[in-house]
Amino acid sequence: MDRYWIYYDTETTGVKAEQDRIIEIAAYHPLRQTSFCQLVNPQIDIPQEATAIHGITNEMVAQAPTFADIGKAFMEFCGEGAVLVAHNNDNFDRHFLEQEAKRHGLTLPNWSMVDSLKWARKYRPDLPKHNLQFLRQIFGIAENQAHRALDDVMVLYQVFSILIDDLSIQTVIELLQDTATHSNVLPFGKHQGKTLSEVPRDYLQWLEKQGVFDKPENAALKEAYKILAATPSA
Repeated sequence: MDRYWIYYDTETTGVKAEQDRIIEIAAYHPLRQTSFCQLVNPQIDIPQEATAIHGITNEMVAQAPTFADIGKAFMEFCGEGAVLVAHNNDNFDRHFLEQEAKRHGLTLPNWSMVDSLKWARKYRPDLPKHNLQFLRQIFGIAENQAHRALDDVMVLYQVFSILIDDLSIQTVIELLQDTATHSNVLPFGKHQGKTLSEVPRDYLQWLEKQGVFDKPENAALKEAYKILAATPSA
């Protein structure tokens, strides 16, 4: 089965998936250039502090369908071959999606998932922050209505496309799972995806001076660089 990216985001009543609820879910299918966005009736009150962040009120969701219907529509939109991407997916969106599915008796497809926040932290250690709006700013992406699901999804799509460049889905998944198997490939920066031997020596030396190779997650990359540095340049 061919796999493809689906970018998604959720807005919620709070931060605890076991007790809070999804009140908006959105997704973007870049191959089809189609989007999905739906308010969800959480069947509980939305706290004022949550509304202050995303602007979604109890009145806005009062006539919206519950997740029992929205979840089915979301799964149909994504399809079986989807690889879902969300910013902070592993600590937030994924848990809400799974809890809502469980709560409403739905079975989610066996999707692969990628946390773009983890990718940014792991492979762009040169950046001081990795939240979505900071990445949007440094990559020169136009501002939109932050903290509404579809707006955040479209920013995520642009940001993550820059972060991974032309890397394949399989490579992205493998790089997140096991850095050691790709210890000779630079997974960040302007030479992302190139083997160390293909990267200009002065750029690698600059990374070394910045302490990039000293980060624990780049241990295998550091060893590969040591070997390369000991080899005379052509």
